[in-house]
Amino acid sequence: MKAHIAAVTDPILKITCLDKTYPGRGAAPPVKALDNVDLEIRKGEIFALLGPNGAGKTTLIGAVCGLVRPTGGTIEAFGMDLKHEWRKIRARIGLVPQEMAVDIFETVHHAVTYSRGLFGRPADGKRIEEVLRALSLWDKRDSQLRMLSGGMKRRVLIAKALAHDPDLLFLDEPTAGVDVELRRDMWKQIDVLRELGVTIILTTHYIEEAEEMADRVGVIDKGRILLVDDKASIMTRLGRTEASFALNAPMTVIPASIAHEGLALSDDGMALTFRGGDGAGGGKEAVAEVAQRLAREGIGYSAIDVRESSLEDIFVKLVEDRPEIAA
Repeated sequence: MKAHIAAVTDPILKITCLDKTYPGRGAAPPVKALDNVDLEIRKGEIFALLGPNGAGKTTLIGAVCGLVRPTGGTIEAFGMDLKHEWRKIRARIGLVPQEMAVDIFETVHHAVTYSRGLFGRPADGKRIEEVLRALSLWDKRDSQLRMLSGGMKRRVLIAKALAHDPDLLFLDEPTAGVDVELRRDMWKQIDVLRELGVTIILTTHYIEEAEEMADRVGVIDKGRILLVDDKASIMTRLGRTEASFALNAPMTVIPASIAHEGLALSDDGMALTFRGGDGAGGGKEAVAEVAQRLAREGIGYSAIDVRESSLEDIFVKLVEDRPEIAA
């Protein structure tokens, strides 16, 4: 699956200065779950929201879906203010939550059909069948939910969210606890939805999924948005090259003749490590220059291990070393 860049139009979702503070329990101080969040989502894109546990991802989704009342700020969707037009907005939003709050004695077909009716959509057996078949649930349509595996129950949650044909779909950790085969089937369905123009916002712990699928990525931590950008720009701006030279003989200090910014010597003196550059190729040029200097000085090495930053590397650094990244 390849991500595409959505056309630049008016945002389908606009969040401005959004705050949410939960009162503390007992003597505990209040908890600020969202802190002055600004975010715009483009129509037709897949947007991945990344953050550690407790970062505010689920609270943000809950605020847009009308499940959490913000302390301050505004939310506009489809050109309407959520505070005044929440019924119209909610009817056009689908949500796949983390928690499986379902009636375990319901059948799959009834659960999905009922969910469509909740949003005022007319009965449509053909559409329900399409959704169930797309998620490999048609053969389980008469099974009670209590008889399904955890992965199949997760599929039912997605089917329920798709039953009323939403324009904006939230996926809160949709593949958590799902095996690789089920995950692949889910993303096939999501790819079809994207081609139909559905806008998708997902949170995930599988950062490689976000790297592969999303058009843009946002990082949230402690209720604040740290970064929002398309993947190519993130990799160029924050990506780094790391190279390790395995030396043939130990070295006590780095000679001035091969010194280079970002070059360091290992504690045992048997490896030189370079970290630097950016995602635009500058790091690779620096590695080549270090290799040339070693050759000129007759310093032998048996191997070079070169790797580029992944989105996960950048995410971890953003969360763990925020002041440095901000600088």
